[in-house]
Amino acid sequence: MTANGALVRAKGLYKYFPIRAGLTSRHVADVRAVDGVDFTIESGETLGLVGESGSGKTTVGRLLLRLLPATRGEILFEDKNVLGMKHGEIRRLRRSMQIIFQDPFASLNPRMTIREIVAEPLRIHGLAAGKEIEERVIELLRLVGLQPYHANRYPHEFSGGQRQRVGVARALAVNPKFIVCDEPVSALDVSIQAQVINLLEDLQATFRLTYLFIAHDLSVVRHIATRVAVMYVGKIVELAARDALYQNPLHPYTQALLSAIPIPDPAIEKRRRRIVLTGDIPSPVNPPSGCRFHTRCPVAFERCIREEPPLREYAPGHVAACHWVEEHGGQGPALT
Repeated sequence: MTANGALVRAKGLYKYFPIRAGLTSRHVADVRAVDGVDFTIESGETLGLVGESGSGKTTVGRLLLRLLPATRGEILFEDKNVLGMKHGEIRRLRRSMQIIFQDPFASLNPRMTIREIVAEPLRIHGLAAGKEIEERVIELLRLVGLQPYHANRYPHEFSGGQRQRVGVARALAVNPKFIVCDEPVSALDVSIQAQVINLLEDLQATFRLTYLFIAHDLSVVRHIATRVAVMYVGKIVELAARDALYQNPLHPYTQALLSAIPIPDPAIEKRRRRIVLTGDIPSPVNPPSGCRFHTRCPVAFERCIREEPPLREYAPGHVAACHWVEEHGGQGPALT
């Protein structure tokens, strides 16, 4: 852990995917999946990363793990430059950084038993051999709520929630410090989502894990996140402590996302005003000028079209990129 408590830092992080055309594969444009983001993740916390599909959330997670090469920027893990690491260093880094994938069926090899799936990282990193592997596999299965006899089964014999538990066990096998949870409950039934969230919270408390929790459902993020970052078309538009963001959202996009969360009280739900955004999320190939949200924003004005808003701090730890908020003394628009 670093002296200031930050386990992961991203500075000026960009990821452009080139678009090529013609017989010569000429470079004609770029998909600006991640277009300049900055954030830190403190040791032992959960940073929730939310936004619509196509906003760049998953790409950020894969960049942090070096599963994708960054176009430019800096990623520090325990003050070590991840992007400057060579193959051997990245291999050692894998023991500290793991991922839980969105689709538990697609991420598990259907030809391997659960024992082989969970044991694989132990063998690759030389963490156990022989009888030790069997003992460690059983220990990991028990940790995630599965039984020893499950080790002999194949992924297709399990429910979605059980398969995701196997994915969690595989990620825990190498005793990581940091785990990217890439929408780990979005493919599960609502009743099972709560079980997996509770499991992740229990494991975090037991092993002092640090999470980047990627999701598009803010009601899920509210239960597990310490802080929440909101992404829109490759950029972070607001970042704050969980309670501050849910109780006092500043950016109009954040307010719109929160207004879509159903409230289990018919009287309150009936009185509440939904914010319905018009139009579609812009293409990351040709994003709008100025503020990228201005094409759908209900309070956009001339400056929003011309000038890109920087992230500014309006309360301790609460930053937002919005000209309207800046010109109104750090107050968000009353849209709800």
